[in-house]
Amino acid sequence: MKYSVDIKSVMIGLFTATLLFGAFSFKQEGSEQIGRYQTAVGEKGVVILDTKTGAYITNPYGNNAGWSKGNFSHTSEIVKETKDKNL
Repeated sequence: MKYSVDIKSVMIGLFTATLLFGAFSFKQEGSEQIGRYQTAVGEKGVVILDTKTGAYITNPYGNNAGWSKGNFSHTSEIVKETKDKNL
């Protein structure tokens, strides 16, 4: 038996494999950004929360000079220490 390889078919196969590999290897970077930041507005001001990192900024005064930063992990530690002291 004699096998022969058609160069045109090999090239088409390699091109198709490369195209499929490239199409499936891309990661959508922007997809996890949707809904990352959440805002709450109430009687005591504005809070903007980064749901990925737990960082937040608040503005209880409603002006541009009143913004302050925070982090939920740090805030929860302070609350636990305060709660333990008061009990």
